[in-house]
Amino acid sequence: MLTRIAVFVSGGGTNLQALIDAAKAGKIRSGELCLVVSSNPNAYALTRAAQAGIPACTVDPKNCASQAEYEDKLLEVLRASRIDMIVLAGYLKILSPEFVARYPNAILNVHPALIPSFCGKGYYGLKVHACALERGVKLTGATVHFVNGEADGGPILYQKAVPVRPGDTPEILQRRVMEKAEWVLLPRAVEKVAREMARKKKD
Repeated sequence: MLTRIAVFVSGGGTNLQALIDAAKAGKIRSGELCLVVSSNPNAYALTRAAQAGIPACTVDPKNCASQAEYEDKLLEVLRASRIDMIVLAGYLKILSPEFVARYPNAILNVHPALIPSFCGKGYYGLKVHACALERGVKLTGATVHFVNGEADGGPILYQKAVPVRPGDTPEILQRRVMEKAEWVLLPRAVEKVAREMARKKKD
C-alpha cells in the first residue's frame, strides 16, 4: 500500500515540480502525491499541480482568525484525503508544535542551507543565500529534515554541500542550491520515509 503524501506550498513550486518529475521517473515508488495544499491562492505551484493531475486546494491563513483555526482547516483537508505524510516544499508558514505532534516523524522540510547554519525563524528564500554570501562562506547547500516543534530543528535526514563561487548573487546561488542539492535530496528523502511508512502499514 502506497504512502499518501500531501505537499504544502506557498509560491512557485519548484520543489513540488522536482517531486512530480521524480515520481514520473520512478524515483518515488513507495508514495503517491495525493494532494497539494497552498497557503497562497496565487501560487504558481497550484498550476503545476493541475498540470500533473494532482488534486489541490488553498487554505489561506489570511482568512482565518487564528493559527488554531488555520490548522483545523488544514487537518480537515488532510483527513479528507487520508494523508499519511506531509512535505513542506517552499511553504512559508510555521506549523505549531500541536499540529506537528499529530504527524510524528511524518512531516519533511527542505531548507536551502546546511543546518545549523542560516536557519530558524525568518530564514527562508533568498534571505538565506544573501546571508551566506554576506558571511563569506565557501560552502552552502541544502538540508532535508523531519519537522518538530522548533523551526528547522528536527532530525536531519540528508544534507548536500554546494560550492559558493566568486561573483555569486543570491539569485544565482539559490538556483545552484536548488539544482545541485534540493532537487536531488528531497525526492530521495520522500522515498525513504514513504517506504518506511508503507512497510509499517503492511505490518
